[in-house]
Amino acid sequence: MAKKLFIGNLPFTTTNDSLGEFFAQFGEVASAAVVMDRATGRSKGFGFVEFDDDAAADAAIAQDGQADLDGRKLTINEARPKVDAR
Repeated sequence: MAKKLFIGNLPFTTTNDSLGEFFAQFGEVASAAVVMDRATGRSKGFGFVEFDDDAAADAAIAQDGQADLDGRKLTINEARPKVDAR
């Protein structure tokens, strides 16, 4: 089963491709997405990476607070399901 990770403190210049390339060091990335602000088209500073292999996801989580992308220490956690705000 795929494991989805929340990635925080991303540099605002990070793209989907560069996020996926960075996390490829831990294993094969199934998907990578930087969350963008709809109004400005600018990154919100966080995103999600999905791995098909749980071991690769766990290796990435182990780097929480240590992984450095363009001078910023990343926050890496297992993503929680989206809660309906209604």
